[in-house]
Amino acid sequence: MYAIVEIAGKQYKVEKDAVINVDRLKGSEGSITLDKVLLFSNDGNVMVGHPYLSNVKIQAEILGEIKGEKVRGIKFKRRKNYQRTLGHRQVYSQIKISDVVVN
Repeated sequence: MYAIVEIAGKQYKVEKDAVINVDRLKGSEGSITLDKVLLFSNDGNVMVGHPYLSNVKIQAEILGEIKGEKVRGIKFKRRKNYQRTLGHRQVYSQIKISDVVVN
């Protein structure tokens, strides 16, 4: 049993007891309900929303915030003796899917 959910404009495949990293969510640690379910599959039975399914809700819990891997970028100008290295670490919210509720 799995579902495709839209969180902060991006789509994620979720299953019960899965831990996923999503873009930083507003709000602190605690439980949330994800209601933008695009697709739900259970033992070969597939339900597709137009655009969302109204009878499927996902219960999730925000575990905290983590940082992703460092991404390095380089600025460079030829023949000018100029080179600069930049680094960035994206902040993600880590959520755990606690339950998939189908009405």
